Amino acid sequence: MITIAITGASGLIGGALSRALAARGDRVIALVRRAPRGPSERSWDPARGVLEPSAVGDVDVIVNLAGAGVGDKRWSTEHKTEILRSRVGATHTVVRAIISSGRPIRLVNGSAVGFYGDRGEELLTEASPAGTGFLAEVVRAWEGAADEWVTAGGSVAFARTGLVMTRDGGALAPLVRATRLGAGGPLGSGRQFWPVISLRDEVRALVHLIDRPDITGPVNLVGLEPPRQREVATAVARMLHRPALLPAPRLGLRLVLGQFADEILASQRVLPERLLQSGFTHEDASLQAVLTRALG
Repeated sequence: MITIAITGASGLIGGALSRALAARGDRVIALVRRAPRGPSERSWDPARGVLEPSAVGDVDVIVNLAGAGVGDKRWSTEHKTEILRSRVGATHTVVRAIISSGRPIRLVNGSAVGFYGDRGEELLTEASPAGTGFLAEVVRAWEGAADEWVTAGGSVAFARTGLVMTRDGGALAPLVRATRLGAGGPLGSGRQFWPVISLRDEVRALVHLIDRPDITGPVNLVGLEPPRQREVATAVARMLHRPALLPAPRLGLRLVLGQFADEILASQRVLPERLLQSGFTHEDASLQAVLTRALG
């Protein structure tokens, strides 16, 4: 049994990870932004940069998943500022607490395939350089916020997560809603690659990184081969017995989503090279398996 502290434990991925770790017998501590309600919770305030070293003094691993939701609302200048500030601030706060604790705490830090930007048909691995665009800038700053612990020799892995497929949120939920209403179909051209992964494999990959402190640096948490977006739209429509005919034009998406539409339409052919090299195997290897797991 090890002790694992999780920020963002109430979120979709953090909640599923917490349950998986508890089920295998680990001690899970949720870092919360309110008064603790029991021994499995400890308070912190990332907005003010407050996490007492004593709160992590008995912790073996911290999984930092804190950050404002990227697709929760239409992008405005204020929301984009919050997306960046919440991630960088939370990571700085966690790293300072780790260093002040004087313990060799393993850090599995949240990250995203947004690092690569819009890259068309290019095959992307962890060795690929950063792309351009707002999310690429966010991810560079997000990962860079852990530099002090990396430089000090700490064990840090950056979980560059793709599109986690679940009916409860992320990129799939709005596609399912639109498809049920008969408005499903490709987004833009539909030719863009979507680096999808099931929630089950996302959690399994995070557990893999928790258990392998020798794996450091960026690790792509994505499926084996990303499908094109139109393949996802067609498969969802087929599973829901609905049509998927009319594409959603870029202009319409921008009116609804703001600048976030450009990220939805980005093509990222990301491969899980380091994950596979470390011995990880996907349980939901195909698009059909990923969507079946998500939609039931």
